[in-house]
Amino acid sequence: MIFDVLDFHERAVRTESHESVDGMRDLLVETLEGNGAKPVVDEAGNTLATRTGAGYEPGDTAVESDGDGDASGTHLVLNTHIDTVPPHVPFAEREDGAVVEGRGACDAKGPLAALVDAFLSAGVGEGNRLTLAITPDEETVQTGAAHLAGTLDADGFVVGEPTGLDVCNAARGQYEGTVTITGAAAHAATPGSGANAIRAIAPILQAMESYDEKRGPGEHESLGRPTLTPTVVDGGEASNQVPEECTITFDRRPVPPETPEAFEADLAEHLSEWVPSGMDLDVALSPRETPFLTAFATDRDDPLVEALAAASGGEVRPFGAATEASYFAEHAPTVVFGPGDLADDEGAVAHSEREYVRRDEVRAAARAVRDTVDALL
Repeated sequence: MIFDVLDFHERAVRTESHESVDGMRDLLVETLEGNGAKPVVDEAGNTLATRTGAGYEPGDTAVESDGDGDASGTHLVLNTHIDTVPPHVPFAEREDGAVVEGRGACDAKGPLAALVDAFLSAGVGEGNRLTLAITPDEETVQTGAAHLAGTLDADGFVVGEPTGLDVCNAARGQYEGTVTITGAAAHAATPGSGANAIRAIAPILQAMESYDEKRGPGEHESLGRPTLTPTVVDGGEASNQVPEECTITFDRRPVPPETPEAFEADLAEHLSEWVPSGMDLDVALSPRETPFLTAFATDRDDPLVEALAAASGGEVRPFGAATEASYFAEHAPTVVFGPGDLADDEGAVAHSEREYVRRDEVRAAARAVRDTVDALL
């Protein structure tokens, strides 16, 4: 079988993967097998295949790290995901076929097609390895990537996402959590006999506004300042009762070197200074099956960044959203790259009803990744 990047992309966009990735995974495995690779699906649902300098070998999979870091040669990993957000948006074409519309067109089946093309066609020198590692649940709980990050021994990662062919060497992370204020319930006719948790919202929100100025990690050279955004407020049970409890849900977009654990403790200490007398406060990050996505930044002069920027002609800049690249960047230089855009002049593209990608960008992304692998392997 001769791989056709645009044909694969069209088939991928036509394949629904917003509720189950089974059909999309079957298409990927069938395509890889038809082009001589030996893909496997691991216990976390990841699809993996590895090429070595000697070509494809039966049973090749991603090599697991023994913790010694003594594997010979250079090992690059090409990663993206096969799941999409709901609802499914049917495949369509416009501009005489130059543009593909549909769910996953740019996030992330365009990047997937480009990475598969590069995996199948790039040169791999003696002693080097190239792994394709495709995850099943990036849009939800990221169990696939969390598993890979602990098992893949790699020297660099290219993570496929819509970047408009720019090379994204950094990204903010993303945490979620709650601030719970506890007072004392009472009859609304005698409010002084209780402690109104809702009245504590004003000073706590003010304190959240000042958190980064007083305790945050400061402004990052490329990612700018972190954000701490209250998103939901929930409190009170009856109109004639002084509320005992009120909860503020927040979204945190960190920059390096902040960690979730340090942020949780620092925010609790900072807000405790603003709690009214007679009330208690608790800060808790939301429970997750996998680690939170932390911020990362790969040096602009890293060989992987320089090679991909030279091959693509794109700008080196931060990525606009949190991504599974966070897990890989803890272990090796990592970049985010691919065709399509998160948003354009008209508004949202990825995750929207108008999701699209230009076919020439899919081709260009494939060439850029292939040339990068050729240069490094």
